[in-house]
Amino acid sequence: MRFLTGLQPSGQLHIGNYFGAIKPAVELQEKGEAFYFIANYHAMTTMESAEKLRDNTFGLAVDLLACGLDPQKAVFFAQSAVPEVNELAWILSTVCPMGLLERCHSYKDKMAHGFAATHALFAYPALMAADILLYDSDAVPVGKDQKQHLEVTRDLAGKINETFGAELFKLPEPLISEVTAVVPGLDGQKMSKSYGNTLPIFGEEKAMRKLINKKVVTDATPLEAPKPTENSIILALYKLFATPEQLQAMVDAHHAGGVGYGQFKKDLFEAYWEYFRTARERREWLLAHPDYVREVLTNGAAKAREEAAKTLTRIRTAVGLIWC
Repeated sequence: MRFLTGLQPSGQLHIGNYFGAIKPAVELQEKGEAFYFIANYHAMTTMESAEKLRDNTFGLAVDLLACGLDPQKAVFFAQSAVPEVNELAWILSTVCPMGLLERCHSYKDKMAHGFAATHALFAYPALMAADILLYDSDAVPVGKDQKQHLEVTRDLAGKINETFGAELFKLPEPLISEVTAVVPGLDGQKMSKSYGNTLPIFGEEKAMRKLINKKVVTDATPLEAPKPTENSIILALYKLFATPEQLQAMVDAHHAGGVGYGQFKKDLFEAYWEYFRTARERREWLLAHPDYVREVLTNGAAKAREEAAKTLTRIRTAVGLIWC
């Protein structure tokens, strides 16, 4: 079973990214062949600074390695290090109906948020399909909001198979966890950079302690009174980091009263800080050894290109681009 996951280098990672995408993806490296890529071509649809793109790409590589991605168990590379993906995207584009792209909600959403109506933004699903099909992926972890793009991938693979020969492409399956961690933002909305309500995975201790203390929204229940547990942001966040016993103890303390929200926020910080201790230590080492990070990406790209060449040769032959 071969899995593929791509993440855009969009800046500082937060715990919503970790529990929603990174942790589930890293766990797959123990279950089969795992391919991970940094989607820096995709990031160009919303990012115009070359320096920022370079910094974010390297930063994401560091953060993913710190969070447990193991280059001995997985193939890890930058999307732009495998130029074959662009040729495959073009081949897929030749069978891609305009209506299919026009129905994609990601394009409409980006337009609604003021992004320029570029061809790259519009054709994003074709490149995503190429990302997936280039490595003969069997399954792709996706959130419910990205399931549509995988359906586009299956549609385009099917069109190539129908037009040029059966079974040229596998039809990858979406891998949607039935138990998805619900990560609220510090204000109770969905955690999102656009809402300014995120809790970073990596940050300076004093700043993170202050962020939790000042930004996690609570009600005005006095110290001595029992605290409501339903829709509690503190409890929703705490259960991500705490043991079941620790969580139950905090729930009991809410019911009993006599403990203020300040103490609960302190407990939340301590659990959060301890949870990512190993990742922080690993990240410090990686930042001190940038050549190692570059070597990992270079080696991963070489392996990815080997697989990409097999697929592209098969497809180029089938569609007539190799004729002798």
